[in-house]
Amino acid sequence: MKRLRNHLIGVDQGDTVLFSDFEDGGEMWTGRGQRDRRRRIAFSEPFRSVPVVQVGISMWDVDNETPLRADVAAETITEDGFDLVFRTWGDTRVARVRVAWMAMGELRQVDDWDLY
Repeated sequence: MKRLRNHLIGVDQGDTVLFSDFEDGGEMWTGRGQRDRRRRIAFSEPFRSVPVVQVGISMWDVDNETPLRADVAAETITEDGFDLVFRTWGDTRVARVRVAWMAMGELRQVDDWDLY
């Protein structure tokens, strides 16, 4: 469990189109095997410490003639942002994906001091 040390709790969220590969024959639509797509997401303001980030597919457009395989994750989470990652494998054909995300954590207080 993540314990938050102050009363200033911030929630940031977004909904990001990660790719749209069917329009130009991109690898998620035409490729096979292990594939991934990642995008760095910046928070609207930095958190005081590393926040909790939750992600989920909010829209996907896939071929109905191949198995649906997907993994979506938040990686490399920092106070400033995270990497939004979508993975697929095998012969799955993904035309496009949109991912919703939410980050929650401590915000800085006016009287916070950075001691070095």
